[in-house]
Amino acid sequence: MSDEMSEPEATKLTETKRKWAAEGRFLTGLIARPQAERLPPGQHLVKNWPVLDLGQQPDISKERWRLEVSGLVLHPLTLNWATLQDLPQSTNLSDIHCVTTWSRYDNHWRGVKIRDLLDLVHPKDEASAVMLTSYDGYTTNLPLADFASPEAMLVTEWEGQPLTPEHGGPVRLVVPHLYFWKSAKWLSRIAFIREDQPGFWERNGYHMRGDPWAEERYAQD
Repeated sequence: MSDEMSEPEATKLTETKRKWAAEGRFLTGLIARPQAERLPPGQHLVKNWPVLDLGQQPDISKERWRLEVSGLVLHPLTLNWATLQDLPQSTNLSDIHCVTTWSRYDNHWRGVKIRDLLDLVHPKDEASAVMLTSYDGYTTNLPLADFASPEAMLVTEWEGQPLTPEHGGPVRLVVPHLYFWKSAKWLSRIAFIREDQPGFWERNGYHMRGDPWAEERYAQD
């Protein structure tokens, strides 16, 4: 994968969300609710799927799309659309929770489970996290345990239709148990790393992990 992608420039949304982090906006102070409670603290339900990005939506065709998987793995690889489709295809039903306080229930996904990808690349013992990079230059980090969760997927379809560019198509990550900024759109690179490192929003005041039930919206003091 080319190294020509650079970190996105600051936008009005970036400045606003930095201000939210500095102010602790949306924090309720509530402890995590019982597991039977479906809506995390401080969230409200929506019927639509709001579109949030850093001011640009890269137009990546299936023919051009590539995903580089590298770093601390025994078998690094680069997937194209055809080789991704050759991997085991799975479906999943999950909720999503955005750090900007909206949640959407019952999203139907189709794609490749991260656990099936891990079976191919075999992370080395010293790998403890991944750094994700998108075609727009966006980055975000995940502890390996979260990345390898049973519901985590490389998603190509939502609600029975191809994933649209505005929502990260042709391929995005979905890790439904964390705030949705961790589910990188337009995914281009997965790097397995020795130590967890901050990505774009994590360097701009947001939490390194992002558990909605613990209300891990912003960086800890």
